[in-house]
Amino acid sequence: MTQLSAQIVPVTPFQQNCCILFDADDKVGVVIDPGGDADQVFAALKVLGIALKEIWLTHGHLDHAGGAMDLKALTGVPIVGPHEDDQMLLCSIEEQSKMFGLGGGMKNCTPDRWLEEGETLSFGSHSFEVFHTPGHAPGHVIFFHRAAKFAHLGDVLFAGSIGRTDLPGGDHATLLRSIKEKVLPLGDDVGFLCGHGPGSRIGDERRTNPFLL
Repeated sequence: MTQLSAQIVPVTPFQQNCCILFDADDKVGVVIDPGGDADQVFAALKVLGIALKEIWLTHGHLDHAGGAMDLKALTGVPIVGPHEDDQMLLCSIEEQSKMFGLGGGMKNCTPDRWLEEGETLSFGSHSFEVFHTPGHAPGHVIFFHRAAKFAHLGDVLFAGSIGRTDLPGGDHATLLRSIKEKVLPLGDDVGFLCGHGPGSRIGDERRTNPFLL
């Protein structure tokens, strides 16, 4: 397996971790959650020299999907995910943007393909398992690279915290169940990136995260 690398591009006033995942040798990769500032993400791809294969979405909140259509227009690649249960969120991104006082620039999103639990996504020699993890958003999914012991958890689990459940479609008990049944079993030695703030390891969160104790 060749080297899996990541570049974070903070986007929107929410400082969402738009993530470029790529093969350091083959220079092929994907963008996860381009919530906005598509020009900045596109510029980062050019600097890295990445041939973009797809855009992957963990869920439909505006800070994760608001720039997906613009990035698709710039690159011509398809948008994949999240689970179809987030369709209403993706169709209301422009409305969400007005509610948060962000003005224009974010677009409603129509994925080229929905994702289901148990599917596999890939680029280069890297394969990711898809898990449906509702609670923060009904259609939230996460991506797990078993060979690299790496996961992208979106807004399900953070370093020292968990995703908000006070937004439309959120449910605290459902989120905790997703973490305990889908995330923690991935393994304590699995490192992860998330939608906001620094990454961590699942074992560290199992032992110290106050929401999981």
